[in-house]
Amino acid sequence: MQLELNGTNVISESERGGKSSSLFWPWCGANVSLLALSYGSFFLGFGISFWQATLAAIIGTVLSFLLVGFSSLAGKKSNAPTMVLSRAAFGVKGNLIPGLLSYLVFVGWETVLVSLATLATGTIFERIGHIDRDLSMVLGFLVAAGLTIFGGVLGHQIIMRLQKYLTLVTVAATVLYIALTIDTVNWSSVSAIPSGNAQGFIGALIFGVTGIGLGWVNSAADYSRYLPRSASSKSVVGWTVFGASIVPIILVIYGALLSGSDAKLRDAIAMDPIGALTTLLPTWYLGFFALIAILGLVGGAILDLYSSGLTLISIGLPVKRHIAAALDGTIMLLGTIYIVWVADNFFYPFQGFLITLGVPIATWSAIFVTDVLLRKEAYSEEDLYRVGGKYGSWNKCSLLLVAFGSFIGWGFVTNTFAGWLSWQGYLLFIIGGKEGSWGYANVGVLLALVIGAAGHFLLARRAIAEQESGATR
Repeated sequence: MQLELNGTNVISESERGGKSSSLFWPWCGANVSLLALSYGSFFLGFGISFWQATLAAIIGTVLSFLLVGFSSLAGKKSNAPTMVLSRAAFGVKGNLIPGLLSYLVFVGWETVLVSLATLATGTIFERIGHIDRDLSMVLGFLVAAGLTIFGGVLGHQIIMRLQKYLTLVTVAATVLYIALTIDTVNWSSVSAIPSGNAQGFIGALIFGVTGIGLGWVNSAADYSRYLPRSASSKSVVGWTVFGASIVPIILVIYGALLSGSDAKLRDAIAMDPIGALTTLLPTWYLGFFALIAILGLVGGAILDLYSSGLTLISIGLPVKRHIAAALDGTIMLLGTIYIVWVADNFFYPFQGFLITLGVPIATWSAIFVTDVLLRKEAYSEEDLYRVGGKYGSWNKCSLLLVAFGSFIGWGFVTNTFAGWLSWQGYLLFIIGGKEGSWGYANVGVLLALVIGAAGHFLLARRAIAEQESGATR
């Protein structure tokens, strides 16, 4: 075990190596969670048929991870973390704002994932019987939090190894889960689900984009920055998309088959996404199910913790990377303890808070990916760390674009996770109101992506061309 000493610096030539195919393991390990089975039920919840849900899952997942793949290109090109490379689009100081947003999202999701692992352990072992729920949750908490902090603090090399083993174990156990539950699929019930309207399909597709892949764009370069710059760009994108998409697509489709076969299961999943899946299993398998539930969630939490530490340094915290990761781990521990053992109703409002952050993150993601694709040359390493360099201090155009995209995006989404978020959707009156057919399609996320991409293309392409020709902004 070797502690990674690199932080937000550019990775030196001597430390770069490996193949693009190595990206398969971290992205597959981060997205093999059993939550994807529950997502199958959520897709059907948009009032669409199984085949529509399948198509929405495939398109939404692949499109969202294409953004992650393109973001990975920045790491391969310039071998620095995502939130350092983002300075080229927002300015060295201006990047503080998207950096803070990303940090909140990372810390929030790693807390949610470890909390879900802890709660799932309690539910599963309670069903096994003769095991105290609080004791089982403590054990689940120790395993989930311990593995997350272990990988996130030690860094890149450990993560790449650990994610490979997490992926193999979790995929094998998930295949066994499918084998044990396949006889509960009732194809006649599934095929009887009527087709939904266009609004429902678009809503499900947007849910696939936001709920599965979009949240990883702001960490993608963190794992590709160790690759040599000679690595094939097509391979970097291809392995990222394949590794991240293949398992979620299969699990969402199978989850739609299960929930489409049993209305009671579909209702139970809405209340307890992971625990409800245990009702289909024999008791002897529940211990293994607890293991794959924990490991699947931990795979994502590790990447979040690692990237949150890098992001914290990129916005100015003057500490080493492993210290920043340990600090984030402490915040995660306290947040998980509060969610699981103290709060009466905190989890869903907290999810609402994270979804609210997702709108400006969507705008930032579109700006960043567009910036990556517009640049033909590698970023100037020196200027990424220098206020007086070609990227400037504050890029007001990009920051105003994030503000505008967020305003429009929030205006066209509804957020039912918490009453204090009811202010969202203030522009939905244009297309029928909050209770209209478009009310729950969350088209605001799609609009935020379009505004970010189109806006940055129109406003920044000339400045980027000048930067690459040697002129300063």
